Amino acid sequence: MSTAEVILAVWGVLLVLVIGNIVFSFLTERKNPPIGRFMECDGVRLHYLERGDPTARCVVLFHGNGAMIQDFIISGLVDRLASRSRVICFDRPGFGYSQRPRARIWTATTQAALFVKALDQLGVRDPVVLGHSWGALVAAAIGFQKEYPIRGLVLASGYYFPTPRWDFWMVAGPAVPVFGDLLRYTVAPLISWAILPALIRKLFAPRSVPENFKHGFPASLTLRPKQLRAAAEESAFLILEAARFQSRYPSIRCPVHIFHGTADQIIEPEQASRLHEVLGRSDLHLIRGAGHMVTYADSTSIAQAVESLEIAMVK
Repeated sequence: MSTAEVILAVWGVLLVLVIGNIVFSFLTERKNPPIGRFMECDGVRLHYLERGDPTARCVVLFHGNGAMIQDFIISGLVDRLASRSRVICFDRPGFGYSQRPRARIWTATTQAALFVKALDQLGVRDPVVLGHSWGALVAAAIGFQKEYPIRGLVLASGYYFPTPRWDFWMVAGPAVPVFGDLLRYTVAPLISWAILPALIRKLFAPRSVPENFKHGFPASLTLRPKQLRAAAEESAFLILEAARFQSRYPSIRCPVHIFHGTADQIIEPEQASRLHEVLGRSDLHLIRGAGHMVTYADSTSIAQAVESLEIAMVK
């Protein structure tokens, strides 16, 4: 086979992969349509879910990297909190059905600024804000803002201080311009599909993956090229964001509850203990034997922490 024929064959394979991934994205979105509402905010189309009494006190939920609204629904947190509160849960930019325009660098601070505007549009004042994993950084960034006061933060399985973590950088390839685009529309979805079961097991380890998560979480949506870009960018940003934030935590003035599983294999529990020391007045909840998905391991305690902050709002 000549060089020209080899090149032509390679391009042919790449073209088939691109078309296949576009078709796959179309079919998986058709199978898993949006479950919430849409709003336009600062030029970004956001997908969000609202449950509970619209006149009640509000709780805002931010999911982690690679996840989406369904994560909080399956964990039971949305239904539990909606029984007494107004609950708003966003797909963060690039995840689920929210847009992630490429003209912006989507740091936690950028996302926080967007969500403050979105909450203002929705008429939300003084909410309790809950963030899981990467979403904990977004929640903390909202806590830094003096112009939008909140009544409390609940941070779960967060990464707050920079540490040597090559694993985050290794999965950031799809975020690289041009080269990353080629990856996302060719081999990255296939690689992600192959490693996804092991990754999910690691997220929940040492506990088993809940059956309702296995059957209810639309994992195929995480394999779309556009969501792979968002996940890769956030992997690349994580250490840098933690480095930028580490000196700002003392500026958080609202009450803070920190949750972390003692057996977390994704983010070390020492992150939570260190944040607790820096904040001083926070409440630390180390959930024994729980992994990264502490929102499933002890959703009751997390909901109770949120409710305690809501009660404090009334006093």
